[in-house]
Amino acid sequence: STAMNAFTVDNMPGALAPMGFFDPLGFAEKADEKTLKRYREAEVTHGRVAMLAAVGFLVGEAVEGSSFLFDAQITGPAITHFLQVPDGWDALIVGFIAAAETQRVQIGWVDPKDASYDQPGLLKDDYYPGDIGFDPLMIRPEDPEELDLMITKELQNGRLAMLAAAGFLAQ
Repeated sequence: STAMNAFTVDNMPGALAPMGFFDPLGFAEKADEKTLKRYREAEVTHGRVAMLAAVGFLVGEAVEGSSFLFDAQITGPAITHFLQVPDGWDALIVGFIAAAETQRVQIGWVDPKDASYDQPGLLKDDYYPGDIGFDPLMIRPEDPEELDLMITKELQNGRLAMLAAAGFLAQ
């Protein structure tokens, strides 16, 4: 299997023993290739956000009250830190997020005016879910098998981070 082939349940990276391809509710078997790509795009994106969130919670708890940022005025549990950020910074953060999401959408999504009304969020045919071309450290493998392995590792770490972030938020 290679990451850039047609998207099917049989050749998607991300399945590991002993579970294999885990889809207990059967969403993937009912999905066509385009829908499966959207599911994978959502999984990769949510996994990346969750990895950042998990690291953010841990770092926020570790440096609480001792950071040079905001004169060390942000204190308490990490879940309350964002609410303590001075006025104006939240708009800057939201602006950065909006810019990043706009870039991702321009790279991966079909323009809505060119898509059918019954296919919202249609991904471009030549777009691989999660591949926005951002690789500043040049670590993306050229070998398709190694790329599948790296994609599987990212997916597994993202899945774990989603559970961790959910635990942090529920705590």
